[in-house]
Amino acid sequence: MNWLLKVWKNNRSLILFICLMSVFRSAVADWYEVPTGSMNPTIVEGDRILTDKMAYDLRVPFSHISLMRTDEPKAGDIIVFDSKAANNRLIKRVIGVPGDTVTLVDNKLIINGKELDYALTDNEHEQQTLIENLAGVQHAIVVSKTPSVMQHFAPVVIPKDMYLAMGDNRDNSADSRVIGLVPRSELLGKAKRVIVSLDYDDYYLPRKERLLHDLYLAP
Repeated sequence: MNWLLKVWKNNRSLILFICLMSVFRSAVADWYEVPTGSMNPTIVEGDRILTDKMAYDLRVPFSHISLMRTDEPKAGDIIVFDSKAANNRLIKRVIGVPGDTVTLVDNKLIINGKELDYALTDNEHEQQTLIENLAGVQHAIVVSKTPSVMQHFAPVVIPKDMYLAMGDNRDNSADSRVIGLVPRSELLGKAKRVIVSLDYDDYYLPRKERLLHDLYLAP
C-alpha cells in the first residue's frame, strides 16, 4: 500500500493527465486509423480520422450509455460505429435515415422515389468516379464497371433508430448491404476530418496534402 501512495505522490500530475485524456477520448473526441479502402476516395488507407463523440450523444465515459441525445445523424454524415454484426469498428456514410425508403439500381441510389444526381468526373478502364449529391452533401464515389450483386438492392424502409450506411467505394465495402442496418446504439460519433495520413506504400511517410483535410469539403 505504501508503494502505491509513493507512486501517486511522485507521478500525480502524469496520472491525472492520463485519466483526463482517457475520459476525453472516450466521451468527447477520438481518432481512428482507417486500414481499408472502403471509403475511397473520401478516406484513404492510412488516414487517422478525428471523430466528434458528442455529435449525437452525451455518453457515460467508457460505455455506450447515452445520457442525452445531442443531435440525429443525417444523410451524408460519415459515422464511426462498433458493429456487432461485423464484430469490428467501421466507418461509413449515412445514406438512409428513419422513415426513408431506399433502393439501389445499377449503383444509383433512389431515396423516397427520387434518384440522386450524379456527375461523372473520371472514367477509367475498370471503374468510374462520380460526384453524388446526397441531401445537398456532394461527395465522390467509386463504382465498378463489372456487374455484381452489390450494385442492386430492393427498396428498404428504414425503421426508428436505424440507419442505412454505405462506403463511398461502392463495390468494395462491407456495409449495410452485408451487415444490415446500423442501430443508433452502436454509433460512436461523427467523423470530421483527417488528422494525419500515413502512406503505407511509401515507408509510412505522412501525406502532406491530407493534413487536417475536411471530410465534407466539396470535391
